[in-house]
Amino acid sequence: MAAPRTYGSLEGVQLYGKVDSTPLYDSSITPADILTKDALKFVVLLHRTFNSTRKELLENRQEVQAKLDKGEKLTFLPETKYIRDDPNWKCKAPAPGLTDRRAEITGPPERKMVVNALNTDVYTYMTDFEDSCSPTWSNIIYGQVNLYDALRDQIDFTLPATGKSYKVKKEGRNPPTIIVRPRGWHMVESHVTVDGEPISASLFDFGLYFFHNARQLLDNGVGPYFYLPKMEHWLEAKLWNDVFNVAQDALAIPRGTISATVLIETLPISYQLNEVLYALRDHSAGLNCGRWDYMFSTIKRLRNDPKHILPDRGLVTMKVPFMTNYVKQLIKVCHQRGVHAMGGMAATIPIKNDAERNAKAMQAVHDDKLREVLAGHDGTWIAHPALAPIALEVFNKHMPTPNQLHKIPVYDREVTEEDLVDTNIDGFQITKDGILINIYIGLNYMEAWLQGSGCVPINHLMEDAATAEVSRLQLFSWVKHGVKLTDTGEKITKDLVVKLIDDEVAKLSPSRPNNKFDIAADCLKKEISGEVEVAEFLTDLLYPDVVTLESSPVDLDNLK
Repeated sequence: MAAPRTYGSLEGVQLYGKVDSTPLYDSSITPADILTKDALKFVVLLHRTFNSTRKELLENRQEVQAKLDKGEKLTFLPETKYIRDDPNWKCKAPAPGLTDRRAEITGPPERKMVVNALNTDVYTYMTDFEDSCSPTWSNIIYGQVNLYDALRDQIDFTLPATGKSYKVKKEGRNPPTIIVRPRGWHMVESHVTVDGEPISASLFDFGLYFFHNARQLLDNGVGPYFYLPKMEHWLEAKLWNDVFNVAQDALAIPRGTISATVLIETLPISYQLNEVLYALRDHSAGLNCGRWDYMFSTIKRLRNDPKHILPDRGLVTMKVPFMTNYVKQLIKVCHQRGVHAMGGMAATIPIKNDAERNAKAMQAVHDDKLREVLAGHDGTWIAHPALAPIALEVFNKHMPTPNQLHKIPVYDREVTEEDLVDTNIDGFQITKDGILINIYIGLNYMEAWLQGSGCVPINHLMEDAATAEVSRLQLFSWVKHGVKLTDTGEKITKDLVVKLIDDEVAKLSPSRPNNKFDIAADCLKKEISGEVEVAEFLTDLLYPDVVTLESSPVDLDNLK
């Protein structure tokens, strides 16, 4: 048999990210072992094959927005009715390590956090290059190093600054199955250019992980598993499916080896759940309810319709109509098609030195997980190891089986197109405190992200980009529509919000030397004032500020 063929070419490729070759850890693996010639060729092959389609689908999102701005409504697609109406097709059976997912922990691929997650007694672990990871070059590349080491049982290390050792506990337990979330289709990786343009961040993250680890994962008895974020149309899921097929073919790995769970975290795609599963049916591991991103997407896509203004963020719970209806539909569709319907995030952090407040917070987590398991979810997310016992207690009591795929819910009536945008909320109010909370969360998160941290504790919650997105879009929406404050009757204007932002920056800045609050505030103020168009994502606004390009491109001939 001929030697395996290496696909792809590095002609027209430039690398502006530093390629460290000095080991930081005992494993001796460095970015130079990740950014090899063959690995880069593989990633470039995926980019050249699929980037034009990716860009077309991103343009399609703006066409949808333009129609919504003209007063058109989101609908179930008539051209795919045949998919929804066919009861016979199913997705593939759960892959090894994904049958029971009752508790999943999440977090960025920072080495200490990877060890802590693997030591948490949960079933699966979503390691995240997206919303909880500020995409600095170092975070992205060392994230790949950390996962490479984790999959080979060589991630144990000692932190030089403190002398503290971090080791994965293996005796008497199985560490959780790893699921990787690459960055969304909208993002690029500016440290690598292909034919004069930045490479797709999605394909960069996916490609490096898959190239180096797919066979190792199979040897480990599991497989290459992914979470797919931020999609807005089922054709974006089909694009991922095409990527999977080409990637598997190029490495001579059987098609269907990959399993992927799609995060349903945008309003448009909630109208296309069957279609998403159908497009990925040979690779699908189910759908997940991305609650904060879903709220953000709803505000963003309906931002020009005054009938869909949302109240103070604390009032938009999973029990309000549009959130409840999307969850109901997701669970039913998933179970009809034989895949997991994953619940949402519990972001609470234990409150130290205040037992009463902590007990109340933990009870809220318990109640939320109870709502999920009784609704029919097959598992749930947690952001902190201390929440694992709570999630497991609830799911173990009410879900004695590995999952609830055998339970297809029956509702009094089907979820309609109108139900998915039913933003009528009891007790609706928009208050000055609501403005201040949005400003506080937005500024603190954005400043930390600019400093290289995408997983940020704020007000006893472990926040990621989604909650800052809610802050940003709510402030914009309230100013745009001139909402009157419920508590004072004052009209929300750009001048009012800009002043409150400046006041908050003045309060926060002294406590954090060398901070970047001014950059964060400037981004918020420009959008609120109408100086710039509302960005699709926070990362679009801030990413240029975390890019650290080398002064000249790396000589690719020197790569391994």
